[in-house]
Amino acid sequence: MVYKLPELPYAYDALEPYYDEQTVKLHHDAHHKSYVDGLNNATRKLAEARETGDYAMIKHWERELAFHGSGHVLHCLFWNNMSPDGGGNPEGVIAEQIDKDFGSFEAFKKHFSSATAAVEGSGWGILAWNPYTEKLEIMTTEKHQNLAIWGVTPLLVCDVWEHAYYLKYQNKRPAWIEAWWNLVNWKDVEERLVKAAKL
Repeated sequence: MVYKLPELPYAYDALEPYYDEQTVKLHHDAHHKSYVDGLNNATRKLAEARETGDYAMIKHWERELAFHGSGHVLHCLFWNNMSPDGGGNPEGVIAEQIDKDFGSFEAFKKHFSSATAAVEGSGWGILAWNPYTEKLEIMTTEKHQNLAIWGVTPLLVCDVWEHAYYLKYQNKRPAWIEAWWNLVNWKDVEERLVKAAKL
């Protein structure tokens, strides 16, 4: 299987003024593409190892698979989690679940923002569905794959690698997170929750 860089679901400038055109273009066309390329390369190298029986580099290529594969998946979620018509408060099933698991949307938003701002180094803030507890969980993931909980389904992700926000927000990560809330596509998040809860 060859992985491909998906097209954005909107124009590069569609998320202005909260997310600038230059960053969106660079983030998608260069950074996300590098994860797709890395994932395809790791997949090829692992196929070669199986064909030749040479597993001398297996540790390296398995790490590359996890890093680039997780980066690709999270970026695919990230682009669809945002919309030019996003923001505001969630409604319906996702709103009810947030109230149930966090007490209120305000409490959830403060928890998610604080956790995401506190990610050490590069990483993500993630709202995920945990099928074992049937609850929403907030996670902070370093890089793309470290500190994740096995078996959960990511629903909403905020990228806090510096390349995601530095051109506009510089070192002001909390300012980027606050602006990002204006873009959240709650319809997409709710659709993901409904599907995940059925699994």
